[in-house]
This record gives sequence, C-alpha cells and structure tokens, in this order.
Amino acid sequence: MATTRVAVLFQQLDPPFIHGTQKPKKPNGYRDSGADIAYNLREVDGIDVIYSIPNPRPDNDVDWCFGDNEEDILQALEQGATHLWANTILFAAHPLQTSVRLSAFQDKTFVVGQGPLAVEKYDDKDYVNSLLRRTGGFTMPRSWIMTARSLTIVGGEPRFPEPLLPLAKQLPYPVVVKPIRGRGSHGVRVCHNIDDLVQHAPTLFKESGPAMAIMVEEFLAGEEATITVMPPMPAAGKNDYWALPVVTRFNHVDGIAPYNGVVAVTQNSRAVTEAEMRHDPTYAQVMGECVRAARLLRVAAPIRIDVRRLTQSPGSKFALFDVNMKPNMTGPGRPGRDDQASLTLIAAAALGWDYKTLLSHILMTACPLGRLRGLKPVELDAGSLRVCA
Repeated sequence: MATTRVAVLFQQLDPPFIHGTQKPKKPNGYRDSGADIAYNLREVDGIDVIYSIPNPRPDNDVDWCFGDNEEDILQALEQGATHLWANTILFAAHPLQTSVRLSAFQDKTFVVGQGPLAVEKYDDKDYVNSLLRRTGGFTMPRSWIMTARSLTIVGGEPRFPEPLLPLAKQLPYPVVVKPIRGRGSHGVRVCHNIDDLVQHAPTLFKESGPAMAIMVEEFLAGEEATITVMPPMPAAGKNDYWALPVVTRFNHVDGIAPYNGVVAVTQNSRAVTEAEMRHDPTYAQVMGECVRAARLLRVAAPIRIDVRRLTQSPGSKFALFDVNMKPNMTGPGRPGRDDQASLTLIAAAALGWDYKTLLSHILMTACPLGRLRGLKPVELDAGSLRVCA
C-alpha cells in the first residue's frame, strides 16, 4: 500500500480584490493551525509529512508548512508530496487553479480543500445568502447591502444623505454590520441604532476596498450554534454530505462570539448533548438545512455554518447566517498548545474522535488537483438583494 505523503500549505499570498472587495488576510497566514495539522499527522500510521525544513522545531509554526505560492507548492511536490492540505484562502487566480507548472502533477496529486473557483464566489456572504434564499427551504435572517454611496460627509462626520435616511431609520435595530468578504468575527459588530451604524460603517468601507460594500443583517437574539458539514467520504462509508454534532456557543461579547485568537473556543463553546437533541427537534432541523446547503454548494471539503435562533424563546427555529468555506483547524499536540481546539474539533470530540482522528477523516476528503480545478460554483441569477445603495 502506497504511503500518503502530506504537505500543509499556509496563506502566504495576499487575497486579491474581487469585484472591488478584499478578504482580510489573517496576520499569521494560518501558520499556527498548519503546524498543528502537520505535527499531528506525522503520528498517524501510514502518513508521512513533508516539512519545509529538515528538522522542524515544534514551537516554530513556519517550519512545518509551505507557503501557498507556486514555488513553495512545487518544492513540496518535488519532495514527494502526494497530498496538499490547502490550509489557506483560495481564489480563482490561486496557483492551485492556474499554475501551468502544477498541471504536470494534477492527476497524481490530491488536495484537501475547496475548488478555488467556487471559493471565490462563496466567500461573498451576500452571494451565498442570496443563493440559499432563492433556492428556498432555508431559514435565513433578513439582510441588506450598503455601499459607500449610502453615506455622505457633513462637517467631517459621516451621515446618511436625505433620500436614504428614512430607509436607514427603518432598519430593524439592533442589526449586525459586517464585511461581505469577512474572516471570523473580524469587523463584525452589533449596531443598536442609526448612530452606531454611521459610526461603524466607515471603518468597514475603508477596509473593504474600492467597491466599499458591507452587509447589514437582522440581529438574531437567540442561541448561537455552529455546524460542521463533511463532504461524502466513500472510504468511511459516507456516500452523502453529513454533519458533525451541533456546537452551541455562549459568553458573547456585545452580542458577537469573540475571535478565537482572543478567547479560546473551549471557553465559550460545547457540543450539544444527545439528550438535548432529543428534547429539542430544532437542532436536527437546522442540521438538515446545513447538510442541504453543503449539498447545494457542492463543496469538496468540510465547511462550517454558523446559525442562530430567531428569538430567545425555547424551541425557536435556527437561521443560517454565515457559511464558512474554511473552518479553523487548530488543535493540541505541540508543546504549549494543550488548550488549543477548534469548533470543528469540539464537534468531532462528541463522536469520540481526538484531533488526529479528525485530521485522518478530513484527509479522506482529498480529491485530485485536476478535479478540484474543474469544480464550478453554483451560479446565482443576476441581481442580488441589494437594498441600500
């Protein structure tokens, strides 16, 4: 049996401007989780890990993984990698999609990750939410798109121009204001009134790029949870998309779950128990909606969908509000990383999986690079739900 040889890629390339907006780059480029993945996979039977240097130090993230530029990817392949773990942000112009030099490897190299063409579309939150709404059968919050033209400067202060002021006042405050191409909770804020909105919006407009568009979303007051959906894994007897157990979230800060780099998810998240699932059928209902969303999007790797109850009432339905193409994948193992976990790992632990087992199952989702390059996004008819322009 051939040995699986894995090289983990981190985000070295800056995400491009897509339709005038740019996804913010993570400061460390996911090197920490990339090192966690590589360090733990090396202890799994039948798997070798390719390192960027001969003797990686456990405490030095970058030793364990390769940049996602063309030269580093080729270096990993020339060192014998059979599998690339794309622990990075993908887009249509990414070398995994476009590099001619990588074409020689595309039929014999497997990749853990999404199709770059699909990610470029699906990282647009308005695009995905509009697609789910138009398909029907998904519970979704109301949302609106604002552009910089929505605001004007009066006396050095941003204000809504007179024609748009009534619309801004009629938004169902509180609302959540966030980037269209976001990363985690970066830039996400609950605005309780029009003054909060006018204060926060210019910050996001400045970050979002030339198009300067942001999303305004109905704030859902109830319980927040997240669901990881896995793609089909025939080798494990899974021939369809399927969900890991629900993870519920708590201890929010100003209505928003804090970034896991500030507050570890182990401090504000736990798996929903089987007893809770039996008592409240809305958990199973939203799991079903998340599985159908993954099936609709035809994703090639695990995704994580954030959901929230419409109200604080027990048994209130959950709505899907954020589809994440790249779940965080940090985990314990390296010295000093014992308290590290991810929302997906918390869900997997409820199945009895440790971090190595989770990584082994995700590795089963790898598909040939040539096939990944051919994956196309589901197209949305022209005209999304743009209200405030």
